[in-house]
Amino acid sequence: MDYQQKSIEEHKKAKGKISVESKLPVTNREELSIAYTPGVAGPCLEIVKNKNAVYDLTSTKNGVAVVSDGSAVLGLGNIGPEAALPVMEGKAVLFKIFAGIDAFPIVLNTQNTEEIISIVKAIAPTFGGINLEDISAPRCFEIEERLIAELDIPVIHDDQRGSAIVVLAGLINGLKLSGKNKDAGIVINGAGAAGTGITRLLCSYGFKNIVVCDSKGAIHKGRADLTPEKTKIADSTNANNQKGTLAEILVGKDVFIGVSVGNLLDESHVASMAKKSIIFALANPIPEIMPDKAKSVGAFIVASGRSDFPNQVNNVLAFPGIFKGAIRSRIRRITQEMEISAAEALAGMVKNPSPEKIIPDPFESGVAETIALAIEKL
Repeated sequence: MDYQQKSIEEHKKAKGKISVESKLPVTNREELSIAYTPGVAGPCLEIVKNKNAVYDLTSTKNGVAVVSDGSAVLGLGNIGPEAALPVMEGKAVLFKIFAGIDAFPIVLNTQNTEEIISIVKAIAPTFGGINLEDISAPRCFEIEERLIAELDIPVIHDDQRGSAIVVLAGLINGLKLSGKNKDAGIVINGAGAAGTGITRLLCSYGFKNIVVCDSKGAIHKGRADLTPEKTKIADSTNANNQKGTLAEILVGKDVFIGVSVGNLLDESHVASMAKKSIIFALANPIPEIMPDKAKSVGAFIVASGRSDFPNQVNNVLAFPGIFKGAIRSRIRRITQEMEISAAEALAGMVKNPSPEKIIPDPFESGVAETIALAIEKL
């Protein structure tokens, strides 16, 4: 099936994916007076007396804003706010289906860091949480960091946080199956939002033998062209200060995590790795190497971002539950300890891991609630 053409047809028929419905009936004058004026003055004045009553008396304060500037949409790149809107609507659908959360897509006609921060701060009173989505690096790091510090509701850039949680969950089970541990040699290819988020979380979890590569090869101390964010990566990884291309760095390593571009690897790259290698080829829609090719040369476990292969690493396993728990318990900030707790809980949902199943399927019952409880307990 041509999924893209089918999607165009379905979107056109439905005129988008989301709608707004009233929870209160408005079929006569009395109901109108309760839902709107004069009755609505009652909830307004109650919130004046106690601002926290907004969580009990409104819907959107228990909802999430899905905010994007359209600068790094899926594998499509900087396609702008209008073209990003179908993705943000899709994210809102996933919030509703998997966590029962009302989310609202908001695309911004600016890619200026200060303007984005200012706009999100201005709309924050409406929402219980902010999901930053598909904002390009390195701006996404400052935007998320500033908003976390300046708002009193949870803010996450899902490309960083959600990806990292699901990767760590898969890696926990993958290493268990392969008989390896936190000493495993890990290569992360891609130092954008997802790669940086994954690196941070794996370092926090205790992995010591990580080398991150970008398009120019290994990120190491002393490389002259490093951005501030890549300098932080160099300071926290690559303890042996390895230099070289991705192909050179991969030799003998246990794990490859790709958040970069499609068809980057061939069979010889995988064959050069250690026995029982683990491949997370997460570029979308075309992975760094197709799972069947990686398997053909000895990869023990292969994960991708695709739903037509086993072990789909999908952010929908993480973000609905994160916001469900955060909003329910009014958690102001999502910490790395919460992210690790969520990853361990997600891994634990797979009672009998196998090379073909290291993480749950998004449609398995209880995923969002498991994640919510994992962050609420901290």
